[in-house]
Amino acid sequence: MEIHFILYKPAVPGNVGAAARAIKTMGFRHLRLIAPCDHLGEESRMMAHGSHEILEEALVFDTFEAAAADLELVVCTTAKGRSAKHDYYSSRDFGEYLVNKGDLLKDVGILFGTEESGLPNQLILESDLAMTIPMAGVYPSLNLAQSVMITAYELSLLNLLKKPGEPLSKSGEGWGELKRESTRLLTESGILPGSPLFHRISERLSTVSANDIPLFLSVIKRINTPE
Repeated sequence: MEIHFILYKPAVPGNVGAAARAIKTMGFRHLRLIAPCDHLGEESRMMAHGSHEILEEALVFDTFEAAAADLELVVCTTAKGRSAKHDYYSSRDFGEYLVNKGDLLKDVGILFGTEESGLPNQLILESDLAMTIPMAGVYPSLNLAQSVMITAYELSLLNLLKKPGEPLSKSGEGWGELKRESTRLLTESGILPGSPLFHRISERLSTVSANDIPLFLSVIKRINTPE
């Protein structure tokens, strides 16, 4: 499983550099930037001490849709209580959630919002799941680099569990396939992407465990090919 940290329209180069340093420190290497500030400038490089390659190899996109196109699961980070999502995972528990997906999940994106206003509600809605960082109070809030650091720390256990060279999926059936097949079935049933019902169903499907994914896929295939 690969974790991709995605920064949506970061405006402060120092935050991008500090985020890159946090990612590398916790054993990760994938950074994606959506319409960023100067992420290769002096300020960013200074804050990314020892992590310049994370900045230099970062993938840059114009839109969220392009940045998330090849990811099987996208998790937004947001303050609890935003109306766009029903359920929120604590950052403390999210590593266990990913472990429970087993070999059936390959590429996961963790989406962070802007320093000023966080993520637009539309991007929260389009994400598969929402994650929040527990805090003693609402204010003062964490800044972007701090949020990345805490999240990377909470997920760093995944790097200890990783077995290099081992296939990501033994069965070939994973969350990516379930997401594609369920989207197709819902669309054919008139439940269209963008509708509240579609996103609520997709959100709940995101919570199924690795053991349940083949079961859901078999049900969808039976519906598509009735006897």
